[in-house]
Amino acid sequence: MALEYSVISIGTLSRNRLWDESTAVRAPHATTTLVVDGDKKILIDPSLPGQILDARFNERTGRTLADITDVFCTTLRPIHRRGLEPLTHANWWCTELEMETYAHYLQDLQESAERLDAEQAAVIEADIEVIRRFKPAPEKLTPQVHLYPLPGASVGSAGLLLAEATSTVLVAGDAVVTSEHFARGQVWQGCAETEAALESLQDVIEIADVIIPGHDNIIPTARKMM
Repeated sequence: MALEYSVISIGTLSRNRLWDESTAVRAPHATTTLVVDGDKKILIDPSLPGQILDARFNERTGRTLADITDVFCTTLRPIHRRGLEPLTHANWWCTELEMETYAHYLQDLQESAERLDAEQAAVIEADIEVIRRFKPAPEKLTPQVHLYPLPGASVGSAGLLLAEATSTVLVAGDAVVTSEHFARGQVWQGCAETEAALESLQDVIEIADVIIPGHDNIIPTARKMM
Protein backbone atom coordinates (compact mmCIF):
# COMPACT_ATOMS: atom_id res chain seq x y z
CA MET A 1 0.00 0.00 0.00
CA ALA A 2 1.36 3.41 -0.98
CA LEU A 3 2.29 5.96 1.64
CA GLU A 4 -0.35 8.71 1.88
CA TYR A 5 -0.42 12.09 3.60
CA SER A 6 -2.88 14.96 3.76
CA VAL A 7 -3.25 18.19 5.69
CA ILE A 8 -6.33 18.00 7.91
CA SER A 9 -6.20 21.59 9.18
CA ILE A 10 -3.96 24.48 8.11
CA GLY A 11 -2.50 26.23 11.13
CA THR A 12 -1.96 29.90 11.81
CA LEU A 13 -0.03 32.12 14.23
CA SER A 14 -1.71 34.35 16.81
CA ARG A 15 0.51 37.11 15.46
CA ASN A 16 2.84 37.11 12.52
CA ARG A 17 5.62 39.64 12.79
CA LEU A 18 6.26 39.31 9.07
CA TRP A 19 2.80 40.86 8.65
CA ASP A 20 3.72 43.68 11.08
CA GLU A 21 1.51 42.24 13.82
CA SER A 22 2.80 43.20 17.26
CA THR A 23 -0.04 41.70 19.32
CA ALA A 24 -2.24 38.61 19.07
CA VAL A 25 -5.01 39.14 16.51
CA ARG A 26 -6.32 35.58 16.01
CA ALA A 27 -6.64 32.23 17.76
CA PRO A 28 -3.48 30.24 17.00
CA HIS A 29 -3.39 26.59 16.03
CA ALA A 30 -0.85 24.26 14.49
CA THR A 31 -1.12 22.49 11.16
CA THR A 32 -2.52 18.99 11.65
CA THR A 33 -1.47 16.25 9.24
CA LEU A 34 -2.59 12.66 8.62
CA VAL A 35 -0.06 10.09 7.44
CA VAL A 36 -1.21 6.61 6.40
CA ASP A 37 1.28 3.79 5.89
CA GLY A 38 -0.26 0.32 5.77
CA ASP A 39 -2.33 -0.24 8.90
CA LYS A 40 -0.86 2.81 10.63
CA LYS A 41 -2.86 6.02 10.62
CA ILE A 42 -0.73 8.71 12.27
CA LEU A 43 -2.18 12.08 13.24
CA ILE A 44 0.49 14.74 13.68
CA ASP A 45 -0.06 17.75 15.97
CA PRO A 46 -3.80 17.46 16.80
CA SER A 47 -4.24 21.15 17.50
CA LEU A 48 -7.92 21.99 17.13
CA PRO A 49 -10.27 21.28 20.08
CA GLY A 50 -11.44 17.67 19.99
CA GLN A 51 -15.00 18.11 18.70
CA ILE A 52 -13.89 20.53 15.98
CA LEU A 53 -10.97 18.30 15.03
CA ASP A 54 -13.23 15.26 14.69
CA ALA A 55 -15.57 17.15 12.35
CA ARG A 56 -12.66 18.53 10.30
CA PHE A 57 -11.07 15.09 10.11
CA ASN A 58 -14.28 13.62 8.73
CA GLU A 59 -14.59 16.44 6.20
CA ARG A 60 -11.07 15.79 4.92
CA THR A 61 -10.95 11.98 5.02
CA GLY A 62 -14.45 10.48 5.45
CA ARG A 63 -13.11 8.78 8.58
CA THR A 64 -13.41 9.50 12.29
CA LEU A 65 -10.72 9.98 14.91
CA ALA A 66 -11.51 6.49 16.16
CA ASP A 67 -9.56 5.24 13.11
CA ILE A 68 -6.32 6.86 14.29
CA THR A 69 -3.74 4.36 15.56
CA ASP A 70 -0.97 6.79 16.52
CA VAL A 71 -0.48 10.44 17.44
CA PHE A 72 2.83 12.24 16.99
CA CYS A 73 3.52 15.68 18.42
CA THR A 74 6.40 17.63 16.92
CA THR A 75 6.59 19.52 20.22
CA LEU A 76 4.73 19.32 23.52
CA ARG A 77 3.81 22.99 23.46
CA PRO A 78 0.09 22.95 24.39
CA ILE A 79 -1.10 24.42 21.10
CA HIS A 80 0.21 21.35 19.26
CA ARG A 81 -1.74 18.87 21.40
CA ARG A 82 -5.01 20.63 22.19
CA GLY A 83 -7.12 17.92 20.47
CA LEU A 84 -5.84 14.86 22.33
CA GLU A 85 -9.00 14.15 24.32
CA PRO A 86 -10.77 12.03 21.65
CA LEU A 87 -7.54 10.16 20.87
CA THR A 88 -6.92 8.29 24.12
CA HIS A 89 -7.22 4.95 22.28
CA ALA A 90 -4.14 5.72 20.15
CA ASN A 91 -0.43 5.58 20.93
CA TRP A 92 1.02 9.02 21.72
CA TRP A 93 4.58 9.70 20.59
CA CYS A 94 7.15 12.50 20.80
CA THR A 95 10.91 12.59 21.31
CA GLU A 96 12.31 11.43 24.63
CA LEU A 97 14.22 14.72 24.99
CA GLU A 98 11.02 16.72 24.52
CA MET A 99 9.24 14.61 27.14
CA GLU A 100 12.05 15.05 29.65
CA THR A 101 12.42 18.78 29.05
CA TYR A 102 8.71 19.52 29.30
CA ALA A 103 8.32 17.29 32.37
CA HIS A 104 11.09 19.23 34.13
CA TYR A 105 9.38 22.49 33.19
CA LEU A 106 6.10 21.31 34.72
CA GLN A 107 7.84 19.97 37.82
CA ASP A 108 9.46 23.36 38.37
CA LEU A 109 6.01 24.97 38.12
CA GLN A 110 4.59 22.42 40.53
CA GLU A 111 7.34 23.10 43.07
CA SER A 112 6.16 26.69 43.08
CA ALA A 113 2.61 25.56 43.89
CA GLU A 114 2.61 27.39 47.20
CA ARG A 115 2.49 30.59 45.17
CA LEU A 116 -0.36 29.29 43.01
CA ASP A 117 -4.04 29.08 43.71
CA ALA A 118 -5.80 25.70 43.70
CA GLU A 119 -7.08 26.12 40.15
CA GLN A 120 -3.61 26.80 38.73
CA ALA A 121 -2.14 23.86 40.65
CA ALA A 122 -4.86 21.56 39.26
CA VAL A 123 -4.09 22.67 35.69
CA ILE A 124 -0.40 21.86 36.16
CA GLU A 125 -1.20 18.44 37.64
CA ALA A 126 -3.55 17.66 34.73
CA ASP A 127 -0.83 18.64 32.25
CA ILE A 128 1.67 16.38 34.00
CA GLU A 129 -0.75 13.46 33.61
CA VAL A 130 -1.08 14.22 29.89
CA ILE A 131 2.69 14.23 29.39
CA ARG A 132 2.98 10.89 31.20
CA ARG A 133 0.77 9.34 28.50
CA PHE A 134 3.37 10.01 25.84
CA LYS A 135 6.03 7.47 24.86
CA PRO A 136 9.45 8.08 23.31
CA ALA A 137 9.10 7.80 19.54
CA PRO A 138 11.12 5.06 17.82
CA GLU A 139 13.46 5.88 14.95
CA LYS A 140 10.80 4.53 12.58
CA LEU A 141 7.08 4.69 13.23
CA THR A 142 6.58 2.62 10.07
CA PRO A 143 8.98 1.38 7.36
CA GLN A 144 8.47 4.65 5.46
CA VAL A 145 7.92 7.13 8.33
CA HIS A 146 11.11 8.15 10.11
CA LEU A 147 11.66 10.30 13.20
CA TYR A 148 13.65 13.40 12.23
CA PRO A 149 15.02 15.53 15.11
CA LEU A 150 14.71 19.29 14.48
CA PRO A 151 15.75 20.97 17.73
CA GLY A 152 15.47 24.68 18.29
CA ALA A 153 11.80 25.61 18.24
CA SER A 154 11.70 23.63 21.46
CA VAL A 155 14.60 21.70 22.97
CA GLY A 156 13.42 18.29 21.77
CA SER A 157 11.24 19.20 18.79
CA ALA A 158 11.24 16.82 15.83
CA GLY A 159 9.47 16.14 12.58
CA LEU A 160 8.56 13.04 10.60
CA LEU A 161 10.33 12.23 7.35
CA LEU A 162 8.14 10.46 4.79
CA ALA A 163 10.33 8.43 2.47
CA GLU A 164 8.35 8.24 -0.75
CA ALA A 165 9.71 6.52 -3.85
CA THR A 166 10.30 9.74 -5.80
CA SER A 167 10.41 12.50 -3.18
CA THR A 168 11.11 13.34 0.43
CA VAL A 169 8.30 14.87 2.47
CA LEU A 170 9.09 16.40 5.85
CA VAL A 171 6.41 17.23 8.40
CA ALA A 172 8.56 19.88 10.02
CA GLY A 173 6.51 21.36 12.85
CA ASP A 174 7.85 24.69 14.04
CA ALA A 175 11.24 24.15 12.43
CA VAL A 176 9.46 25.82 9.50
CA VAL A 177 6.73 28.08 10.85
CA THR A 178 5.14 29.45 7.64
CA SER A 179 5.95 29.67 3.94
CA GLU A 180 7.05 33.29 4.37
CA HIS A 181 9.45 32.41 7.19
CA PHE A 182 10.85 29.67 4.96
CA ALA A 183 11.26 31.99 1.96
CA ARG A 184 13.12 34.54 4.12
CA GLY A 185 15.22 31.95 5.94
CA GLN A 186 13.76 33.03 9.28
CA VAL A 187 12.78 31.00 12.32
CA TRP A 188 10.01 31.55 14.84
CA GLN A 189 10.78 34.39 17.26
CA GLY A 190 9.74 32.23 20.23
CA CYS A 191 12.36 29.53 19.66
CA ALA A 192 13.95 27.95 22.71
CA GLU A 193 17.35 27.89 20.98
CA THR A 194 17.67 30.21 17.98
CA GLU A 195 21.01 28.92 16.69
CA ALA A 196 19.81 25.33 16.82
CA ALA A 197 16.59 26.38 15.07
CA LEU A 198 18.56 28.01 12.24
CA GLU A 199 20.60 24.82 11.83
CA SER A 200 17.41 22.75 11.72
CA LEU A 201 15.92 25.07 9.10
CA GLN A 202 19.03 24.63 6.94
CA ASP A 203 18.71 20.87 7.39
CA VAL A 204 15.12 21.02 6.15
CA ILE A 205 16.15 23.08 3.11
CA GLU A 206 18.79 20.52 2.17
CA ILE A 207 16.71 17.37 2.54
CA ALA A 208 13.04 18.10 1.81
CA ASP A 209 11.26 18.14 -1.54
CA VAL A 210 7.98 18.96 0.18
CA ILE A 211 7.56 20.62 3.59
CA ILE A 212 4.53 20.62 5.85
CA PRO A 213 5.17 23.57 8.18
CA GLY A 214 4.00 24.20 11.72
CA HIS A 215 1.46 26.94 10.96
CA ASP A 216 0.82 27.02 7.21
CA ASN A 217 -0.03 24.92 4.16
CA ILE A 218 2.25 22.58 2.20
CA ILE A 219 5.42 24.14 0.75
CA PRO A 220 6.98 22.64 -2.39
CA THR A 221 10.66 23.48 -2.30
CA ALA A 222 13.01 24.54 -5.10
CA ARG A 223 14.37 20.97 -5.06
CA LYS A 224 10.93 19.63 -5.96
CA MET A 225 10.41 22.20 -8.71
CA MET A 226 13.74 21.50 -10.44
